[in-house]
Amino acid sequence: MFYRPADGHGLPHNPFNALVSPRPIGWISTRGADGSENLAPYSFFNAVAYVPPQVMFASTGAKPDRDNTKDSIANIRETGVFCVNVVSKALLHAMNTTSGPWPKEVDEFSMAGLERTDCETIACSRVTAAPAALECRVTQIIPLQGKANTLVLGEVTGIHLHPDCLIDGRFAYEAFTPVGRLGYRDYAYVDDPFELSRPGES
Repeated sequence: MFYRPADGHGLPHNPFNALVSPRPIGWISTRGADGSENLAPYSFFNAVAYVPPQVMFASTGAKPDRDNTKDSIANIRETGVFCVNVVSKALLHAMNTTSGPWPKEVDEFSMAGLERTDCETIACSRVTAAPAALECRVTQIIPLQGKANTLVLGEVTGIHLHPDCLIDGRFAYEAFTPVGRLGYRDYAYVDDPFELSRPGES
């Protein structure tokens, strides 16, 4: 099968959603200029550079109470910072609870029953129970083609590692079981990691 996205695919569900998978989930926490907090997952998320460490996420929706963007983007525009919380198997349902289109006055930390802790390098909260959290300062906010599509790039200024996830000096996936987004409503657990050396590596 071949199709041009501009012409449509003719299938019951959009296959593009499932083609780039599994995708890591950026569970983004932000704080607005008024002190209100937001927590929401984004599956258009990844790390993009080592030195300095940098990440990206993209928002592809809008809410009428946020001037045609989402709470995360609105808060980031006000403060210039955000925190990425890593999603573990134990936090899957809490993450899903925070994915709803809740009004801007809703505090997703409280709604999902999550404990929060202040970040160290930015004015924002993080999910205390997350295996890791990346404190970020925005470097670019880029409008993308299409309605309400926005790319956010940030430099990581602080990293929190849960002590239970450090084993023999490694950040150990098996200690928390990462969650990835597939497509449609599908997710996957990363529970069978393996090592693979590149050609020429010892």
